[in-house]
Amino acid sequence: MIDTHTHPYLPEFSNGGADAVSRALAAGVSHMILPNVDADSVVPMKELHARFPQSTSMALGLHPTEVRPGWEQIVASMEESLRAGGFVAVGEVGIDLYWDKTYRELQIEAFKRQISIADSLLLPVIIHCRDGLDEVLGAIRATAPKVRLVFHSFTGSPEDVRRIREVCDPMFGINGVLTFKNAAPLREALKEIGPARLLLETDAPYLAPVPYRGRRNEPAYIMSTLQKAAETLSLPASELERMVDENAKATFGI
Repeated sequence: MIDTHTHPYLPEFSNGGADAVSRALAAGVSHMILPNVDADSVVPMKELHARFPQSTSMALGLHPTEVRPGWEQIVASMEESLRAGGFVAVGEVGIDLYWDKTYRELQIEAFKRQISIADSLLLPVIIHCRDGLDEVLGAIRATAPKVRLVFHSFTGSPEDVRRIREVCDPMFGINGVLTFKNAAPLREALKEIGPARLLLETDAPYLAPVPYRGRRNEPAYIMSTLQKAAETLSLPASELERMVDENAKATFGI
C-alpha cells in the first residue's frame, strides 16, 4: 500500500516522524510520499527521507497559504532544488481561499509558475484546492500542462469531478474523509472517478479516518480508507490495493 500524501515529519510526531514511518511499514504501507508544507518544513522532510530512503519520496512546492509578496524568490529557490533532483513531484501547490482571500491573485500567479516549472521538469503536480476550484481550473487552462496533475485531498462532488475533467484528466487523491458519516457526496464522486484515476492518501497528521477520527492521523491508517473505497466501488480490497498502487507508481515514477 502506498500513501501518496503524508506529513509525518511535522512537529505533531515524535522522533522526527521515524516512529510513525516504522509503524506504517509494520502495518503494510510500503511507500510514503512526503510533500513539504512550507519553507521551514523542507529540512525535517529531507531528514526523515534520509532515514528511510527506500520507503519515502519527496515533493517540493510553495503551499498556497504561504504565498505572500516576495513569493517569487521562494519559488526560485525551490526551482533550483527541484532542478538538482531528488523529488518526484511539485507540490503541494494550488489555491486556498478558505481562510483568507487577501493574496488570491498572488496565489494564482504562484500556482501558474509552479505548474510551468513542473512541466519543464516532467514532474507531476500535487494540487491543493480549497474553495478555489474556479481559480485552479483557470490556471490549468492558462498553462495547459502536459504532466500529470493530482487533485490531493479531493472532497468534491460528482459534478466537481465532471467540471475538472472538462479541463484535464487528473488523478484524484482520496483520504480519510471518505469514511466520515457525512461524506456521502464524496462516495458518489468516487464512483464517478473510478479506480483508474484513484490514489489513496492519509494527509497525516490531519483527517484521520474512522475508527481513528478525532485522533492524530498516521500513514498506517490508510488501510481504513482502502477498505471504505473498496466497499464503495464494490471491489475486493486486495484488487483495489493493487490498482491504486500501480496508479501511484505510474504517477510518481516510484
